[in-house]
Amino acid sequence: MQNCAANYRMLKEITLITVTNLGLSFGGQELFKDVDLKFTPGNCYGVIGANGAGKSTFLRMLSGELSPNKGDIHITPGERLAVLKQDHFEYDEYNVVETVIMGHKRLYQIMKEKDEIYMKPDFSDEDGIKASELEGEFAELNGWEAETEAEKLLTGLGVDKKYHDKIMKDIPPSDKVKVLLAQSLFGNPDILLMDEPTNHLDFRAINWLEDFLPDYEKTIIVVSHDRHFLNKVCTHMVDIDFKKIRMYVGNYDFWYESSQLMSRLLKEQNKKKEDKIKELQSFIARFSSNASKAKQATSRKKLLDKINIEDIMPSTRRYPFVGFTPEREAGKDILAVEGLTKTIQGQKVLNNISFTLNKGDKVVVLSKNDLAKTTLFKILAGEMEPDSGTYKWGITTKVDYLPNDNSEYFEGVKLNLIDWLRQFSIEKSEAYIRGFLGKMLFSEQEPLKEASVLSGGEKVRCMFSKLMVSGANVLILDEPTNHLDLESIQAVNDGLIAFKGTMMFSSQDHKFINTIANRIFEITPAGLYDTLTDFDDFLENDELQKRIDEMYQ
Repeated sequence: MQNCAANYRMLKEITLITVTNLGLSFGGQELFKDVDLKFTPGNCYGVIGANGAGKSTFLRMLSGELSPNKGDIHITPGERLAVLKQDHFEYDEYNVVETVIMGHKRLYQIMKEKDEIYMKPDFSDEDGIKASELEGEFAELNGWEAETEAEKLLTGLGVDKKYHDKIMKDIPPSDKVKVLLAQSLFGNPDILLMDEPTNHLDFRAINWLEDFLPDYEKTIIVVSHDRHFLNKVCTHMVDIDFKKIRMYVGNYDFWYESSQLMSRLLKEQNKKKEDKIKELQSFIARFSSNASKAKQATSRKKLLDKINIEDIMPSTRRYPFVGFTPEREAGKDILAVEGLTKTIQGQKVLNNISFTLNKGDKVVVLSKNDLAKTTLFKILAGEMEPDSGTYKWGITTKVDYLPNDNSEYFEGVKLNLIDWLRQFSIEKSEAYIRGFLGKMLFSEQEPLKEASVLSGGEKVRCMFSKLMVSGANVLILDEPTNHLDLESIQAVNDGLIAFKGTMMFSSQDHKFINTIANRIFEITPAGLYDTLTDFDDFLENDELQKRIDEMYQ
């Protein structure tokens, strides 16, 4: 046991990636400069930063896909690096298990070379010697267990065994994501680079990954907008800010809370330095104590205990403000839905859906079929007619809707942001309109930009300005955190927790759901499953999940 502990300590002291004096500029614009970092085994590093800060670019540099303008990235020779692929069509002609094994390039190459030699009609002595050498290396790389390991990863991520022998193009798109994730994990690479690994994954697959990665004794570097995921798996945060890249011990919540605390303390210029230090020390001690209860916590707590006050930096990033003030309080009757059914292009996406929405409900709507959620929301927002069934809003309700696809609000629109938002507001004064745009970080000359030229994140922030001026007491939100950075997600999360009205929403963000929802709907082919269970309990209740799975059969 002592030898194992000693080996692990030695492993932690090895540096797999060393970044020295790194700098990168695009078209004269400097993304970051003078970056010095070390990445060691046994740790998971979460890369964070505002949209456009260069998170994905940094990962591309670490992988060797992109060269820096200045400095050096050194990877210890002989270490295997794996990258989560983003092209879901790259392996369409390959078998699923074979696609996973391709994650270990050398092993896959050996397998192909062996097959070619053994298929030769004129097998020579030289071929026999070469085959023997390949067989030896194949065994060293644990090749005989390759298919078993690949299938184990696929099963863990929720890819049904019936798809394991199929061609990639013949499996569901949601499973392609899981196959590529299994590919990156295959063969225990020494360095694992993952850009948004939870995108398009269902919650079960994310939970499996959250359990898998903390026990992974190699080096993981990940970009993610999923705060729950970053909190579960990360030992360090790598923050791109001030045109610098700095590394901090702890998970996302520790980085966020400590950064916010430091910002507040710096603003309080009259506060004694000694008081600031005591408050920061108290915060670090409190967080370290909480960390001791989590997985991988003993080593993480030791890291946190070593933090100096000087290690904590305030962030330059700005956070929007999201707050909703209903024009009036809704009465008791909110919404009654009876037998809603809808078929789209031959697919029945809603089947006899019935429920009553109560005052104060904050309902998350889940489904393996994203179209089902969006269809329900469109019907309730009056943008689509059901094939059968009825719904009735209470007479005191005022409903506003955030669609998943907001393109119709912006495409071809020649209005600046002030005039665009003015369309949806009873109060028309420029000062009033600018106030709501300012809350979503459109300040100074930015409100004079044309609505049609906005980025995806800017459009969503405009849509939240629209929701805020509406005075609605009922909100329907279809994937409200899509295209938003972590700062905006946090602001929306806080605003919806504080919202006193009633809402229905869909989301892939675990923390977002867990902190907002007080009721859960799951739309299945057999109908609606409705429960008041807490979201974490909902996911962890095997009996409940079994019942829901049966409704999908």
